[in-house]
Amino acid sequence: MGKKRTDGTPRLPKKVYESELFRLQTELVELQEWVRTTGARVVVVFEGRDAAGKGGAIKRISEYLSPRVCRVAALPAPTDRERGQWYYQRYVAHLPAPGEIVLFDRSWYNRAGVEKVMGFCTPEEHTRFLRQTPIFEQMLIDDGIILRKYWFSVSNDEQLRRFRARRDDPVRQWKLSPMDLESVYRWEEYSRAKDEMMVHTDTSASPWFIVESDHKRHARLNMIAHLLSTIDYEPTKRPEVKLPKKPVVSGNYHRPPRSLSKFVPDHVAALLGDTEH
Repeated sequence: MGKKRTDGTPRLPKKVYESELFRLQTELVELQEWVRTTGARVVVVFEGRDAAGKGGAIKRISEYLSPRVCRVAALPAPTDRERGQWYYQRYVAHLPAPGEIVLFDRSWYNRAGVEKVMGFCTPEEHTRFLRQTPIFEQMLIDDGIILRKYWFSVSNDEQLRRFRARRDDPVRQWKLSPMDLESVYRWEEYSRAKDEMMVHTDTSASPWFIVESDHKRHARLNMIAHLLSTIDYEPTKRPEVKLPKKPVVSGNYHRPPRSLSKFVPDHVAALLGDTEH
């Protein structure tokens, strides 16, 4: 635990991180079962700058949860039809039914950030959004939805480092878009937009929780632990599952000949063959 990062902060050992992450993920399964059993509805909003670590946190939360209970809503750019709808309409369509958890990988707060900075909405639309959003969220809460909002905060130096890492990684290059580059050049504009958003939408009923995310492992553990601490869930009793000591077969079944089936070629055998030379 004595090692430090280049910025002087303590470095969390990988084994400690993985152990605590798994413990928290086990608790998330308990939360899932409580949601399923009680019919609770949970919405978690993930916002923040590009490359701030939202996707990594969402991945760790949903990793062991049932896709029938927990789903991720990551909406693409609105269509022409959606642009003419009530702004919140396409997000309402993804709200949870009883017994569901929805993780919004970006949400209606697009209007407060990218749409505001890039000019994708009018000043009047932006002003209306800031006025209506606390009312909209109060309606969700009044209807019984458990709403949590997290803002992942990353420094400009760390964001740029992550962008460079994406640029040089063949499996993550797709995550670096022209819009991401704009966020580097418009850092101050995004900062002002975020500050204005917080003033209007950080309410007592629906507060923003800031996740410092320069260190991804710290951010994931801190965010998940906080989410679990804010929901008053209880362990649910599950039916005991009994398995036979060995497979139950009657002896009357015989598999068809292998020649009648089309098998996937053994790619691994070729790899093993290569390692023997």
